[in-house]
Amino acid sequence: MKTLQTKIYNNKNTLLFAFEQSIPVLLGYLFLGMAFGLMIQKAGYHVLWAFFMSLFIYAGSMQFLLVALLTAGVDVLTCGIMTLLINGRHLFYGLSFVNIFKHMGKYYPYMVFSLTDETYSILCALKAPEGVNEKKAMFLIAIFDHSYWIMGSVLGALTGQFIPFNSNGIEFSMTALFLVIFMNQWKEMKSHKAALCGLACGILSLYLFGADKFILPALFATVCLMVVYYIQNQKRGK
Repeated sequence: MKTLQTKIYNNKNTLLFAFEQSIPVLLGYLFLGMAFGLMIQKAGYHVLWAFFMSLFIYAGSMQFLLVALLTAGVDVLTCGIMTLLINGRHLFYGLSFVNIFKHMGKYYPYMVFSLTDETYSILCALKAPEGVNEKKAMFLIAIFDHSYWIMGSVLGALTGQFIPFNSNGIEFSMTALFLVIFMNQWKEMKSHKAALCGLACGILSLYLFGADKFILPALFATVCLMVVYYIQNQKRGK
């Protein structure tokens, strides 16, 4: 009986912990999801399009672009190439969680699918307290974040049908979300070398490649520098 009560108590703690960790994403995804819903509704698509695109594509900026591509009648191959270019950054930071996700059993495929920028940021800084199952918490955070995006998209599409709504500037909510997550990680981490490295690579890539093409070069340079830094630390440890 005590074992069952302990299990229920731990599951409750894990659920509450996961929800608390996902609140910053909730605030960002609801508003940005609504912006996407409004956009697809104004393009003449039914609210079900907003729901299923957010459920199965779940690609943030790519979903916004996809609305324009669909409206323009762009072919599937072009859409696929654009998706790879825009979301190619996932190939870089997703590698750091491959081994962890592999040990999550049946949750593994969904964790790979649902690893967005914001979910990744939260999982990187995740520190599960006593009484919280860390792997279940990671899965629940991914579920919560995904559901927030779906809810925002559907609400936006429904709102656009019945209420006139000016969405200019609403996309800044995601920028604000990144700033909040970055500040929290800065406070929690003892060493700021990784953050400073990422900032430097981002600024340099922005200058060299422009706002539309700087993300992949910045990520590639950051990963290479951090790998070199890691190897040097390992050698010093020996």
